[in-house]
Amino acid sequence: MRINVLQHTPNEGPGSIKTWADQHTYDFYVYHPYQFGILPTADETDMLVLLGGPMSPNDNLPWIKQERTLVRQMMDLHKPMYGACFGAQQIAMTAGAKVVKAPHKEVGWAPIYLQTARIQGLPKQATALHWHEDMFEIPDDADLLFSSDLVQNQGFILGDNIIGLQPHLEPETDNIKEMAVNDNQYALDHNALNQTPEQIIAHGVPAENQQIMFTLLDFINR
Repeated sequence: MRINVLQHTPNEGPGSIKTWADQHTYDFYVYHPYQFGILPTADETDMLVLLGGPMSPNDNLPWIKQERTLVRQMMDLHKPMYGACFGAQQIAMTAGAKVVKAPHKEVGWAPIYLQTARIQGLPKQATALHWHEDMFEIPDDADLLFSSDLVQNQGFILGDNIIGLQPHLEPETDNIKEMAVNDNQYALDHNALNQTPEQIIAHGVPAENQQIMFTLLDFINR
């Protein structure tokens, strides 16, 4: 199986998603469309992963629109997709939902709460890394997957093979450090979670997050 990953900024990589792929010995390719303008085709993609980034799906950039064309093709072919943050927003917009300003900017660690029993093996509560001020509306025919104390729409399941999350469950320790030191000003500006980059790093990655990530990927890849 070939997993194609769309990475949208240097400091938000695939983290434990690659660990999962390596355990299954899947082929794993990472594209950087914001820099090189190159995307895979749907025919050569068995699973598509869309990662986070500082841009918005509402931005008028050609590669952002081209990504959504690829997402639509993946939907039409009924192939699995996972989106994190901006990636989830791209999927939601392709499915007809809007991406709007969230009621609160969340940057740092905060709990998310499970809202559906559709996926077996998920805890009722987990601590995820939030790094956003926009949010997706839930697409029609999708189920709300997670909510937080400040923002209701934290995750969705669309059909039986697509998941989008507003927060990040994929980062590993080095990824957290990379995000915090390179995007530190974002954490300091009007952050409703009131966490500094130093506090975000010191918190560490909860041990259960990797297994939660694996469970989500197993679900869409059944």
